[in-house]
Amino acid sequence: MIVHGSGSKSKNITMQLKNNTTHFGIIAVTLHWLVAITVLSLFGLGLWMTGLDYYDSWYKQGPWWHKSIGITLFFVIVFRLCWRLLNPPPAHLTNHKPWEVKLAHMAHLLLYFLILVIMVSGYLISTADNRPIEVFGWFAIPATITSLPGQEDIAGLIHLILASTLIGLVVLHAAAALKHHFIDRDRSLKRIFGR
Repeated sequence: MIVHGSGSKSKNITMQLKNNTTHFGIIAVTLHWLVAITVLSLFGLGLWMTGLDYYDSWYKQGPWWHKSIGITLFFVIVFRLCWRLLNPPPAHLTNHKPWEVKLAHMAHLLLYFLILVIMVSGYLISTADNRPIEVFGWFAIPATITSLPGQEDIAGLIHLILASTLIGLVVLHAAAALKHHFIDRDRSLKRIFGR
């Protein structure tokens, strides 16, 4: 993407596909925001679904969307992790303290871990009755683990607790980004917008 400034001076900003030592590439930026928006949307949809009764028109439609989007997100996360391994993120900014770098690294690992465990628990909820998960009517994920004692209830509780924990961590992650932007006045937040 090339942006030209107005007026006599023309500014040429090129956003690369891949990360470099100072900037995130467009693929990493897109994946970051796609995952963030999808996670928040799935959490909202999941909470909303818990209040639906059997006669609500969304009683079956809500879970169908939740599962389809959740499975699709799983593949996006796998791609994102592979992309991150093949294309490391930019170096931390020089003003970041060692404890901030370590904490940020741990938070990112925990975010990925929580998302993956939430997906596994969602799979266990959905397949407890030995039915596959339909994904947008395109394909089905078979039920391979079924009939564990209390599978649906236990997996459901884990799903809710970890999803709530994930959202709490997302809020802390966003607060840290805002702290870097408004208090430290560094480029951390701008970089994840691809600037």
